[in-house]
This record gives sequence, C-alpha cells and structure tokens, in this order.
Amino acid sequence: MTTNTLKYDLPAGIVVFLVALPLCLGIALASGAPLFSGIISGIIGGIVVGLASGSHTSVSGPAAGLAAVVLASITKLGAFEILLAAIVIAGALQLIMGVARAGVIANYIPSNVIKGLLAAIGILLILKQLPHAIGYDANRADESSFIQANGENTFSAILHAFAAITPGALIIALLSMLALVYWDKTPLKNVKLLPAPLFVVVLGVALQLMFARFFPALAIAPAHLVDIPPVDTNNLGAYLQLPDLAHFTNRDVWIVGVTIAIVASLETLLNVEAVDKLDPHKRETPPNRELVAQGLGNICAGLLGGLPVTSVIVRSSVNVQNDNRTKASSVIHGLLLLASVLVLAPMLNLIPLAALAAILIVTGYKLAKVSLFRDMYKKGWSQFVPFVVTVAAIVLTDLLTGVLIGLAASLFYLMRSHFRNPFSIEQYRLHIGDVIKMELPNQVSFLNKATIKSALWDIPANANVLIDASGTDYIDNDVLEIIDDYRVVAGERNVRLNVIGLRDEYRMQDPIQFVPALDRDTQKKLRPDDVLHLLRDGNERFRTGRTTNKYYLHQAEATASGQHPMAVVVNCIDSRTSPEIIFDAGLGDLLTVRIAGNVISREIIGSLEIAHKLGAKLIVVKGHSSCGAIGLALQNEKGHSVGAITGKIRKAIDDCQCGAQHPPSGQAMLEQVTRRNIENSLDEIIAGSAFLRERIARGEMGLVGAYHDIATRTVHFGELVTPDRIDGPLAA
Repeated sequence: MTTNTLKYDLPAGIVVFLVALPLCLGIALASGAPLFSGIISGIIGGIVVGLASGSHTSVSGPAAGLAAVVLASITKLGAFEILLAAIVIAGALQLIMGVARAGVIANYIPSNVIKGLLAAIGILLILKQLPHAIGYDANRADESSFIQANGENTFSAILHAFAAITPGALIIALLSMLALVYWDKTPLKNVKLLPAPLFVVVLGVALQLMFARFFPALAIAPAHLVDIPPVDTNNLGAYLQLPDLAHFTNRDVWIVGVTIAIVASLETLLNVEAVDKLDPHKRETPPNRELVAQGLGNICAGLLGGLPVTSVIVRSSVNVQNDNRTKASSVIHGLLLLASVLVLAPMLNLIPLAALAAILIVTGYKLAKVSLFRDMYKKGWSQFVPFVVTVAAIVLTDLLTGVLIGLAASLFYLMRSHFRNPFSIEQYRLHIGDVIKMELPNQVSFLNKATIKSALWDIPANANVLIDASGTDYIDNDVLEIIDDYRVVAGERNVRLNVIGLRDEYRMQDPIQFVPALDRDTQKKLRPDDVLHLLRDGNERFRTGRTTNKYYLHQAEATASGQHPMAVVVNCIDSRTSPEIIFDAGLGDLLTVRIAGNVISREIIGSLEIAHKLGAKLIVVKGHSSCGAIGLALQNEKGHSVGAITGKIRKAIDDCQCGAQHPPSGQAMLEQVTRRNIENSLDEIIAGSAFLRERIARGEMGLVGAYHDIATRTVHFGELVTPDRIDGPLAA
C-alpha cells in the first residue's frame, strides 16, 4: 500500500463498509445466530482474510449463500457453540485444500457461467433492493434467494412494496441514483476521497435529518434506517463465544464441517473468478492462496464466535466499481466494521436503507447491462443459452443452485459439440497420392465413437489415411478400439494407414504404414505437369495456412539411403522465399539452387543437369517481389563482385526499356524487371545446355518460370516451356 493507492483504497473501503454493515447483521439474523456473530465475521473477512489473500479485489465476510446451511446446522447440532467447532474444522479443511492446490478447479468454470453469475447478481441487486428503495423493508437486506424467509418471493415482495411506498425513502433513493448516474459529469468526480456512494450516504443522512425537522410527513421511521445494536464496550468479552471443543469427536460436527468447507470453497472460487473478470486491471487471484486465506478466516471465525466466511460477490463488485487498487480496501472495510460497533453506532444508525439500496441498484445495473446480453447473444447459442440459464436459475433459486444448473447447461453444449464435431477431416494431394487426414481434438470421449467409426468406414479403398493425435491428451478406450478395428478393415481394403502422435500409454503396433517421402518408383511415375500441379497445391496450402505436418523423423529415416527429388528450383537467396516452405514440401522432395537474382551461370546449369540425373522432373526458375538484387541492378550497382549478378540483370532492364525511369525502385518497375529476368534465365538454360534441351523436348523434364508475390504468399507460374521455344533441330 502506498500513498498513491491509498487515495483510491480508502474511499472504496468506506463504501464497501457501508454496504457490508447491514448485510452482516441481516445474515446473522437469517442464520439464527447471535447478531454480533455477523459483525465478527465481517471484521475477520476484512482484516484476516484481506491480509492473507492474494486478491486485490475480493472482499470476504458472512455470505447469504451459507445462511440456510448455518440455520440447518444449528438446528441439527443443537447449539451455536457446537457449530463453531464445525466452522473450525471447515477452516482447517480449506487450509489443507489450499496447500494441496485444490483451487485449480476454478480454471474449469466456463466463462459464460461466470458472466451469467455476475449478470444474475446484478439483476438480484436491482430486484431485491427495489423494495428498500421505496421504503418497504419487510424482507432482509441480505436476502438473495427467490423464496424468502418471510414467505414471500422476489416478485411478490416488489408488488407488496409498491402498495406500501414510503415517500421520504423514495425521494432519497431517486436523488441518490441521480447523483450516482451523473456523478462523472460534476466537478466532484475529481475528489478521490469523496466517491459518489459516500456522497450518497451523506446526502441520505442530510435529507433524513431535514425531513425530520422541516417535513415530518416525509420523515423516515427507525425501521427504515440502519440498525446497529448497542455494544457495551466495557464488556466486549461477552460478545465473543468460544467453540465447544468437546464436540470435535462428534460425527455430526464433522459432517457439518465438511459441508461448510465444500460450499464455502465453491462459492469463494466462483466469486473470485467472477470478480477477476470485473477487474479493469485484469489482475488474477491465486485460487490456492485464496483457499488458504479463507481457511485461516474460518478458523478465526470458529474460535471467536463468528459465522463462516467466504468471498462475497456483492461487496467485491462494489469494491471494483469504486476503483480500488489493492487489498488495503478490504482491510479498511474490516477496520471500519470494528470501529462501527465500538464508537460509530449512533452515527451509522442515521443512514437510510434507501440510500444503501440506491448504491446497490446502480451497482446491479453495471453488472447486468443490456450490452452484456447482446454481446453474449452474438457469440452463438452455445455461449448464450448457458449464460441465460445461469442468470434465470440464480434469480429463481439461489446462487449455488443456479451456478450448478448453469454448469449443467454448459456441459450439455460441450457434450453436444464433442458429439457433432469430434474431429476435422481433410483431403490433400501429395506426390504419393491423395492423403485423407483425420485430426483428433484434445479430448476424445466415448461420445465420439459413432461419428469417428462412421467417418473411417466411409473412406474408399486404396486410400492413404492419416489419423493425427498429436494434439490429443486423452482418448477413451472405446475410440482406441475403433481405431484398432479399422486397421483390420484398412488391410482388407488396401488402405495404407498411419496413426501418429499417440501418447505412450496409447501406443499401437505398426502405426506407420506409409511415409510421405518420394521413393524411386513414385518418382519415375511423375510427369513434369504432375509435379507442377503438386507445387501449385503446396503453395495453395501455404497461402491459406493449411500446411501439412511433415513428420521429419519418418522422412529422414526414409531418405537416409538415397534421395528421389521431384523438382529443382533456381531460387533467389532472399530469406523470405524458401521453396520447401513456399511449396509445403517435405524432406527430400526438392533440390534448391540459390543465387541472388536467380541468374544463370555454367555452374548452375551443371547443377540442373545433375538434378536430372537424380530423377528430378521439373526445373522451376523462381523470382520474387521486392528483390534486392533487382533493386541494385536498377540503381546500376557495379561495385566489387556484385556486378557479376547485376550485369546479367541489366539485360532484363534494357529489354523493359525502363533504365531511365524514376524512381528506379518503384514496385511496378521491380515486378516488370523481375518477370523479364525470369524469362531471360529460362532462355539461358535452354541456350546453355544441349543435354537439358533434349530432355525438355522429349518431355522427360519440364521447365517453367514462377513469380512469388511475398505479400500475398502466392506463386504465379507461367506455362511449361514447349519444344517450340527451343532453337535448333529439336524444335522440329
């Protein structure tokens, strides 16, 4: 905590304290516990958990979600002192869970459920606080369940509220909400130590005092004000209750302790995950440390006579909405709760519940904006339906039940997605023939069994099939049996099958039946136009980002005893134009001759003749856009040995009649000269080798020019050189 952060944390802590105070009292009342136990838990949640937690945003205290559990537990165990022993046990179990790193389960809660939780809390704040805003306080301030303790439900309470409006409370609530909404348009927004909610509380107290003095008809009755019971500061020990340690051996105490530990931990992990999403600074709460902090808090609560504590979404969201910066705001809220019961009670009892309701209603609106529903709808039904189900379920039941229903809806769509689209399948052409590739997802369950079997059994005979499990962490045994059975079917249908990427525990015998590397027989069958088509297909895969897995280890083994390339590429030395990558080729597929400007010399022609002897069926002369060698030639660079390259390119410049144009580095000119230079290189190959001329004329070897546009990743091929272009008797 620093001076710079304190100016944000202090006002945020004050506002959280004002919201938390009536909630602590209401939850204690709802739990059937001593009223002071709620205040004790609020203090512990702020100070003990606040100091131990790694969260900058979460605020802990007694939670409405545990009120029913506590009430039932007191009834079952027979006394509050016995419940305290169970709370100590719950805290110890949470401590153990944190050390054992059980907080990892927070990572498996879908974001649509978390966003549904936040939106539902926002709607609940509006619905539950609306009666308080108009002066109807028959339901408790902490009430969050649909069915209320007083026999009403959320909607009936609102209807009854409108039949019993308190004018003074309604005026305070309306003015408070106006102040909160338009606060940022006033000069007061620049006063960091005076946040809008604090101003609203002061305004509410001032209006209440004014009504009582000048407008008695609008005066608010004590029942509609904050009510802190008087505390005897000379006998504070009387408010602390100790656990009955003799009941630690009681089986029922342990059952209650385990129940509280599980429910409190789940609620905490849900809340911190939700609040982290609200945090504008996107800080992350360490879940395991949070469990340790909650465990320490509940041990203290059990030993000092408090209720179970959890991270509380309402207080935490108010904390974030008021722009807190560190966990100091949580500690400040705890210290203020402590001070309130000692010295501030008379002053705090002047605060109208309508002013606090206005703060919570505006907070609720920020959590459940219409834009959130619109954004979730745009993400598709698989995201929107679980989100809406979570919202509706929480509003119509309670927080934990609603989240579980939302998780069930999310799980349904997950299973549906796995069942409908458990893999991707594509077909592409390689030199060894067409390959059908089935790529398995990260998790393959028994739900995928039918669709995988159907897809495999529908593959025609004589195919090359590749099942790729490189990105798969888990495969159900049923699916493994399907793959194993298909190996038998593949053998009967002359299907060559590769199963790659399986983890060690899923290994199969003889998983590789073909290697995508050229052998001599396949090389001999290829014709120049076949190779040209393969290069075009490979470039299309590169251009669209669908390059094939190369499995270099298998290719290295297959080519260790000899090479059988299908083409030789005369390529510039430019680092962006590697033919093996541009044509999505494997190890041993291509021979590459690299020279600046892809110009031709006797040595290069010799290399091309050797390429033919190695079985290559196509010569490709490939230039490219933004070629540095072409640029130097246009600038008439002749220094050192560069002139040996640029001198050859000068012929292309002269052919284009663009040597005098300006600027010499224009892109259109570069492309024009590059394409002309490619054609000149083709002519030099034809003129420079009778051996190659004869092979080209016979159709044993092809010759083609290509222009590689680096920006679009596309290689534009010319037409194969025909015998008509070859001078001499062979042309006839």
